[in-house]
Amino acid sequence: MNVIEIGGLLLLIMMFLLAGGVWIAITLAIVGWIGMALFTSQPPMIWSKNLFSAFWDSNNSWELAALPMFIWMGEILFRTKLSEDMFEGLAPWLNRVPGRLMHTTILGCGIFGSVSGSSAATCATIAKVALPELKKRGYDEDLALGSLATAGTLGILIPPSITMVVYAVAADASIIRIFLAGFIPGFMLMALFSGYIAWWSIRHPDKVPPPGEDLSFKEKLRRSGNLIPCTLLIIFIVWVLVAGWATATECAAYGVLGSLAIAWNSKSLNWENFKGSLMGATRVSCMIMFILAGAAFLTKTMAFTGIPRELAEWVNGLGLSPLALISVLAVIYLILGTALDGISMIVLTAAVVMPMIQKAGFDLVWFGIFIVLLVEIAEVTPPVGFNLFVLQNMTGKDSNHIARAALPFFACLVICIGIITVFPATVTWFPDYVMGVAK
Repeated sequence: MNVIEIGGLLLLIMMFLLAGGVWIAITLAIVGWIGMALFTSQPPMIWSKNLFSAFWDSNNSWELAALPMFIWMGEILFRTKLSEDMFEGLAPWLNRVPGRLMHTTILGCGIFGSVSGSSAATCATIAKVALPELKKRGYDEDLALGSLATAGTLGILIPPSITMVVYAVAADASIIRIFLAGFIPGFMLMALFSGYIAWWSIRHPDKVPPPGEDLSFKEKLRRSGNLIPCTLLIIFIVWVLVAGWATATECAAYGVLGSLAIAWNSKSLNWENFKGSLMGATRVSCMIMFILAGAAFLTKTMAFTGIPRELAEWVNGLGLSPLALISVLAVIYLILGTALDGISMIVLTAAVVMPMIQKAGFDLVWFGIFIVLLVEIAEVTPPVGFNLFVLQNMTGKDSNHIARAALPFFACLVICIGIITVFPATVTWFPDYVMGVAK
């Protein structure tokens, strides 16, 4: 068998195991073991050595230590009243904007996403606060559900982001540069979402409630005081990271301490939600690290079989232009997104895709944002759309119904991918500029 046939067989085995309900991490390790045993000349002792070393090396990483910290920071904010304070601070400024309070779903997800790093946590937190209020005031429920499902994905695009950390580790890329690269696409995506809401509201004025009570400028400022603690935390984390005063891991630790301090100061921190946040962060972190460990062993297997190198050469031999290559990869990731979560998509494909991308001359930082946007689409794509599950559990609405409501915002995600593909400087300019100034 040639390496392409071997890769296809291993892929079929992987899909069979996943369809059978085997854990993703175990599936990766099993496929790696089969590939090592059947398609390499390595003795059994080397198989075991590679398995143990892959599991150890993949998690024995100082950069990866940022992952559980960022997850814990999001859990703290999720389980205290800080998220509600953020919503209350945004609402008074949107009374006269087309769509009015509906924009709080976008702004709230953008702000909370920048400190949580988790799509599901962002979606759940803002939905818990925004949905009852919007429903009470007579806003269109489907528009609210669609905006929350997609805007919740801002949690993995606006840094710090758990998915970005995983990608940076998998691609051996700069975490700081990838964090910085997420800002402009993140703001651009927020503008697209809000633009659609404004356009929809102008077209359907009968479905938008009348303006609420006008508040004085002083009262607006007073209510916006709720935004100050979390805003300062965001600014602090990004500033010390960019200035080079702390690594991404140290920034994550500062974020946890800052979240605990803000929650304690607001008197919303107690032993129950502290313990819940710690256990929630532990469960999610262990799941992600287990997947990374299985993927690391599969990566070693693929290196021994030569599949990534041969596949890169094969794709190169097709004579595809860089744009055609990216288009093919986008389709593949969209298909994977119907069955896998975002982190699994990255770790499953990194060993094969990264050599192809580098050979085609793409910037790994740009490709990281490209992948994150595709992962965002996966979060709202049935049947395995995490944000769809979150909203289904919270509202009782069928996940397919929520997915249909999210279609216009889904189109905004596709438009954003198109923009960064045609104009890659929208991704690379800011990190290049900031790192250049920092030097």
